[in-house]
Amino acid sequence: MTRQDRAGWLFTAPVLLATLLVLVVPTVGALLLSLTDFDIYALGNTRFLRFVGLGNYLELLRTPLFWRAVANTLLFAAIGVPAAIGTSLLAALLVSSATVRWKPLWRLMLFAPYVTTLVATALVWRYVLDTRTGLLNRALTLVGVAPVDWLGDPRTSIPATLLFVVWKVFGYNMLVFVAALSTAPTELYEAARLDGAGAWARFRHVTLPAIGPALLLAAVLSVAGFLQIFAEPYVMTHGGPAQSTVTILYFMFEQGFTWWSLGIASAVAVILFLAILAVTAVQVRLGRRYEWV
Repeated sequence: MTRQDRAGWLFTAPVLLATLLVLVVPTVGALLLSLTDFDIYALGNTRFLRFVGLGNYLELLRTPLFWRAVANTLLFAAIGVPAAIGTSLLAALLVSSATVRWKPLWRLMLFAPYVTTLVATALVWRYVLDTRTGLLNRALTLVGVAPVDWLGDPRTSIPATLLFVVWKVFGYNMLVFVAALSTAPTELYEAARLDGAGAWARFRHVTLPAIGPALLLAAVLSVAGFLQIFAEPYVMTHGGPAQSTVTILYFMFEQGFTWWSLGIASAVAVILFLAILAVTAVQVRLGRRYEWV
């Protein structure tokens, strides 16, 4: 091993060690724990850790609430990902427009929700969406619309929660898109204008290919984020009403820290990990097919 090799290993060792301790060890531990019937109340007993093989996974397949959580999570992702990316892209296009003044101020204001405390902002949104005293229902009353129980009705609980989630997270992707738009070649826009291309044609044939890698990054992060959504429904609805906002991560949390079924919770974690890994692989493959990466 040369001196440069030793120096390289010396500089990368802290990162590799942190990755091993924070990512690899917990992942392997969760996989092994998912194959056991771990009982935290029986730590003094020799049978507190009993190997059950795939029993936890088979139990999940027979649990209706697990499938309800899967359906809710897929609904969150199916609506939330396009809404978050679309809102981020629209905001980035508006902020990057040549006619907009005070661009740094607008970027700061639109990015601020992303870095604010989630619990505090969730409580504010609970007040905004409150049936009797919420600002949104007060505004609807002014135009003759009856108050809506946004967080207490299973038909509106997911859209109301998604409204908060999209508002909370779109600022990050917005900055990614703003950075990508700043690198788009201006000569292509000029050539498109000279050829008579309209605004939609320029966006489709010039802007989208230019921000393709950023769009793929935003899609991967957004899908992973919405599949792991937990804190928002936990604070705003506590999984209700009628379990309409119970997500996979919320189900895993209840199994692990309410009922102390750590084997079942670990099995849910492994399934979610594999699902996110598979979806990410498909997204990257599609991105390469369209020459975005």
